[in-house]
Amino acid sequence: MNTLRSLSTCVLLLGLTGCAPLIVQSPGGALSPVNAVTDGDDARVMLFGADVVAYFTESKHRVGDPAIKSVVDGVTFRFATAEHKALFDKDPKRYIPQYGGYCANGIVYGIPYGGNADAWRVIDGKLYTFGGAGSRNGFYMDLQKNIALADKYWAEEVRGANAFIQRAKRLIFRVPHYLTGPELAKEVARRGVKS
Repeated sequence: MNTLRSLSTCVLLLGLTGCAPLIVQSPGGALSPVNAVTDGDDARVMLFGADVVAYFTESKHRVGDPAIKSVVDGVTFRFATAEHKALFDKDPKRYIPQYGGYCANGIVYGIPYGGNADAWRVIDGKLYTFGGAGSRNGFYMDLQKNIALADKYWAEEVRGANAFIQRAKRLIFRVPHYLTGPELAKEVARRGVKS
């Protein structure tokens, strides 16, 4: 009986700890789902607090100041300077990362996952984030095709969905062009792709 009670308690605790990201990353609204975390008083901080304007104005990743922020559709964006906040406030859509800030290469497979604030590129005036250099190189293997695939899956499946449910669905029911991490790395090496 004690074993059953302990097991039930563990399952309950695991379930409760899994609920927070479910809610944080799927707030509803136009930006859902988002690659966001809870930090301090901010329930949904985009890209771990990275200043999304710095990618455009300074061509680099900068961490934003929690005191300099704007909120769009329940998602908090932080900025390194008041000037960056002012630029963002004038035209938020210009600076908001594609695909909710998730790894653009993951969205090619319909999987909202990853997306590091320090693995990014601005392509044709849009901010794309990646899970790392390997994912970015994979995306660059066929840039235009991968942007088209990611746009398609974002529009048809991911936007407005619960990130965790969508992720589970596409990890089980994979898209026809799915490549595992090692397969992608092998293909990137074979083609000599560097982004």
